[in-house]
Amino acid sequence: MILSAIVSGLSLGSMYGLIALGYHVTYTVSHSVNFAQGSSVMLGAVLGYTLWVTLGLPLPVAVLLALILCGLSGLVVERALVRPFVSKGSSAWLMATVAGGIVLDNAVMFTFGKEPRSLPSVLAQKPVDLFGAGVYPLQLVIPVVGIAIALGLHLLLRKTSAGKALLAVVQNPTAASLMGIDVQRAVALAFAASSVLAGIAGLLIAPLLSVSSDMGLMFGIKAFAVAILGGMGSASGIMLAGFAYGLVEALITSALGSSYTQILVFLAVIAALALVPDGLFGRAAVKKV
Repeated sequence: MILSAIVSGLSLGSMYGLIALGYHVTYTVSHSVNFAQGSSVMLGAVLGYTLWVTLGLPLPVAVLLALILCGLSGLVVERALVRPFVSKGSSAWLMATVAGGIVLDNAVMFTFGKEPRSLPSVLAQKPVDLFGAGVYPLQLVIPVVGIAIALGLHLLLRKTSAGKALLAVVQNPTAASLMGIDVQRAVALAFAASSVLAGIAGLLIAPLLSVSSDMGLMFGIKAFAVAILGGMGSASGIMLAGFAYGLVEALITSALGSSYTQILVFLAVIAALALVPDGLFGRAAVKKV
């Protein structure tokens, strides 16, 4: 039972980490985040189901199109819900992105339906024996995919011109603009990447759960907790915090039942942040006077 809980926790934790990396990307580039990130998780799963199961497209094509559409949704969020407010020095983008997520969730509910759907996967049909514990192969694949994506993002930022442009914007937007880097384009790219990361998480976790219009809400909340816990500016810290959060959640559920999970996990998050306000791997902001 414990081994099964650990595998499940690592699987969920990698999903929380992936979604939280989306918060990290937008925050480091623009000091704003997309609070509709959970809706992007749902959008990835719903689009994957619609394109593959409903329309019958080949799985690779369906996944690619779903992620492209998730990226486009991130661009829409940045252009319509964030940029107009940030340009005026307003923090109203906070409420705008929350409202945008609610609108998207309800639009999907009206078009996709209220009933949860099952997304088939050969990796989530029959458990396999792992040292006496029954686990789905997909639960073993998801952490590997999550770590690979995190490493890929790390290499992308440091080895490609687009990644280096993003890092330049992070360090000094004004200097980056003077060097010919389109800062606004970099911010838009960050929001697109954020939504794609959430979409990948939705596609990966959907076969283990169910596809519905409200599936992303708790994922978004938990991922934001992970981002804060790991340190909003630390990508590696966020992934480690994601694994820790998933393990704690799964072990509590296994030991005490799901009724106590959210209470105890979020109490643990509050206690951790009370001790380390900047996150486990974050750094306090330096203020110039």
